[in-house]
Amino acid sequence: MDFIKGELLEIIEWQDDSRDTIAWRYPDDDKAIKNGAQLIVRESQTAQFLYLGQFGDTFGPGKHTLTTDNIPVLTRIKGWKYGFQSPFKADVYFVNTRLFTGNKWGTANPIMLRDADLGIVRARAYGTYDFKVVNVQTFLKEVAGSDHDFRVDEFGDTMRSRIVSIFSDALASAHVPVFDVATRYTDLGDALLPLINPVISAKYGIEVASFVVENVSVPPEVEEAIDKRSAMSAIGNLNDYVKYQMAQGMAAGGGGGAAGTASELAVGFAVAKELMQQGGLTGGGAPPPLPGGAPAAAAAAPANPDVLDPPTVACMLGVSEADVMTEIESGNLAAKKIGSSYRVTRAALDAFLAH
Repeated sequence: MDFIKGELLEIIEWQDDSRDTIAWRYPDDDKAIKNGAQLIVRESQTAQFLYLGQFGDTFGPGKHTLTTDNIPVLTRIKGWKYGFQSPFKADVYFVNTRLFTGNKWGTANPIMLRDADLGIVRARAYGTYDFKVVNVQTFLKEVAGSDHDFRVDEFGDTMRSRIVSIFSDALASAHVPVFDVATRYTDLGDALLPLINPVISAKYGIEVASFVVENVSVPPEVEEAIDKRSAMSAIGNLNDYVKYQMAQGMAAGGGGGAAGTASELAVGFAVAKELMQQGGLTGGGAPPPLPGGAPAAAAAAPANPDVLDPPTVACMLGVSEADVMTEIESGNLAAKKIGSSYRVTRAALDAFLAH
C-alpha cells in the first residue's frame, strides 16, 4: 500500500523562481494523479491538462481539488461515464501569464517600403516590445510545443523573425513617410499595435502590450539626400541667400585676402547679372541708388551711357572700385585706357557678366 501511495501525485504545483520561463511541464516521473489530488496555481500562472495529445481542462490561479466535477473536459475525453475512482495519467503544463518586458526585435535585412517622397526605399529598424500569453492552448500548440521548459530566449529566437515580418507588413500598410518616421517613433509604435496584435494573438496566442520603435534608418545615400533637402529648406530663397552671403563677406572687410576678394566679386557679378536680366539695368535703366540715398547716376554719370568709368561700374555691381580695377588689369574685364583712366563699354560689361 505504501508503494502504491508513493506512485501517486497528491499535490501538483509550480514554484517558479526564475524570471524567464514561459511554459513548464510538471515532471510526473511516470506517476499517476490521485483522485482528489490538489492542484495549486499561483498568480500569473495557468495550468493546462493534456491527455493523449488533446487539450483537457484549464485552471487559473487558486487551489483546486481534482474530481469529476471540476475536470469535465478530461472526464469526457477519457470516457468516465460515472466519474473516476482510480488514478489517471495526464500531462500538466504551467504557463506564466505575466508581462515579459524589454524583448528586443530588429530587421536582419533591409525591408522595402514605398514612400510618397522617395519612392521605393530600403529601411532597417529595431526596438523593444513587451508581451504576455493570452491564449494558453494556442501558445502551447504553436510556439512552445512539447518543450518541457520553454524560456524567453527560445521565444526571442523563434519570434523575432515573425515580429519583424508582421512589423514590415504593418509599416507598409500604415503609409508613414520616411521623413516623418524619426519624429514619430512613439506614435508609430502605438499605431502599429492594432495591426500587430490581431495577427500575433490569432497565430501564437500572445498579446504585445507595448511596441517601441527605437530607430528606423535608411541607406547612407538616402540620408545624404535627406540632409541636402533639409539644408535647402533651411536656406529658403537661394537668391536672397547669395546676396546675404555677399553682404556678409563685404562687411568683414575682405579679410580673406585675394582669394576671398575674388570669390566675393564673383558673387557680386552674378547678382548684378541677375538684376540686369530682370530689367533693372538693361537697356540704359538707372543704376541702383547709393547707400546714402542719392542715385548712382547722379554721382558719376558719363556723357555716353554706353561707356562707363570704373566708379560707375563699381556702383552698379555693388563692389569696390579697387575690385573693378583688379579685373580690368587682369584682362578679365575689357576696358580702354583714355589718358590716366579707363572706360568700359556696356557691351564689354555684359560679356564679362555672361562669362
